[in-house]
Amino acid sequence: MTKSNLFEGAPRVLNIGLEGFATELAARGVAVSQLDWRPPAGGRPDLADLLARLAAHDKRIARSNAEGLRRMLAAEPVLLDVVPAGKEMPVLKDRVLLHSGPPIAWQRMCGPMQGAVAGAIMFEGWAKDLAAAAKLAASGGVKFHPNHHFGAVGPMTGITTRSMPVMVVENRAKGIGAGNRAYCTINEGLGKVMRFGANDASVLERIGWLRDEFGPALGAALRAMGGLELSPLIARGLAMGDEMHQRNVACSALVLRALAPHLAMSCRAPGAAARALAFIGGNEQFFLNVGMAMGKSVMDPVRDVEACSLVTAMCRNGTEFGVRLSGTGEAWFTAPVEMPQGLYFPGYSQQDANPDMGDSAIMETVGLGAFAMAAAPAVAGFVGAGSASDAVAYTRAMAEIAIGRNAKWAIPALDMQGVPSGIDVRRVVESGVQPAINTGIAHRKPGVGQVGAGIARAPLACFEQALGAFAATLGVKA
Repeated sequence: MTKSNLFEGAPRVLNIGLEGFATELAARGVAVSQLDWRPPAGGRPDLADLLARLAAHDKRIARSNAEGLRRMLAAEPVLLDVVPAGKEMPVLKDRVLLHSGPPIAWQRMCGPMQGAVAGAIMFEGWAKDLAAAAKLAASGGVKFHPNHHFGAVGPMTGITTRSMPVMVVENRAKGIGAGNRAYCTINEGLGKVMRFGANDASVLERIGWLRDEFGPALGAALRAMGGLELSPLIARGLAMGDEMHQRNVACSALVLRALAPHLAMSCRAPGAAARALAFIGGNEQFFLNVGMAMGKSVMDPVRDVEACSLVTAMCRNGTEFGVRLSGTGEAWFTAPVEMPQGLYFPGYSQQDANPDMGDSAIMETVGLGAFAMAAAPAVAGFVGAGSASDAVAYTRAMAEIAIGRNAKWAIPALDMQGVPSGIDVRRVVESGVQPAINTGIAHRKPGVGQVGAGIARAPLACFEQALGAFAATLGVKA
């Protein structure tokens, strides 16, 4: 607007900061644009200074991040087989147990994690009852390791032991870092389940059925069909309303359709085929565990890229949240895990809830879950996110902390833009935008199970620590 016509038209306002000012002006008919500006790094001078000094390495980091993103987008995950966990992970010898999240000792485990551990000890026959199992774990008689240390992931408590059946996903991409395998246990279904800390006889019986009947049949079916390509299936699921963390209706149905003929042929015992097909058909979350193994297979090749600031893993154990970066290798950066915000089943409230847990945040790490919520407006109400427009807003917000998009996984509601991919620790710290995670909510006491679903946020403290360690690898001291 030139000096001569400055006062000839109606005023146009750019509001920076508090949105309330813009709202009041708009209510009075004033043309106003809102700029959501906030000081970098939440106004912390130390972090702002660290980001500024890292800027001297922008070109090098950009090249490394481009390579990390290329590995993500080039992945070709295929569901190959189902085998006992000990067959693929030799570390799972007698009295070794894997769990979700970063490393943790028995004494610091939350209630549902301890409940699941006790149940798994009984399942493996290491103790005769839950009391003896807890005593064995507390005495140091069981060795605990994170799933992530051995190419595995697990939902919620994430318990994996040697005889439990795991699904095997292979990344068949060509080039550096590819050809890796990842593993996840089979989703147990609804009701009382070990992943939510339940451990009674019905829970152990169901896992026994997965080990003895369903797992072997599913493995035989997958081998007979030459494996199941997952990336195209996920693309279809997004178009059908899934986000692959809390809503897996479409992808579970697509898997069932692909598997059904082969599964029917692989089941030998009378009624086994009917039980297997009914189990998948009655479990809308069946695909979650498949997707988690897929996510792990996609992200592992991104590890150990020098000067790469991309996040390769996010997970939680009910006590701590853990983050890993490509450029800092196997190091964990942890902070106390936050409580999810969401909706509760009848009879339960936030007072009953355990803080967030599980390796399922690998879905958000790869660009699905909350990052793809715009594709799944139905899930917004289920997790308490609000309306369909709020689901779109979540995806747009997550795009602010990602360096690219995955064109293979397009979102119809965003004019077929790909899901946001490649979380950059620098963008998280600078913007203060905490990665959102769609999640289930477990009861804080062992043995109860799921009490709701909601949205959790990754603690900024993890990313602030990671940024300092990443800067140190480039010779920039915090």
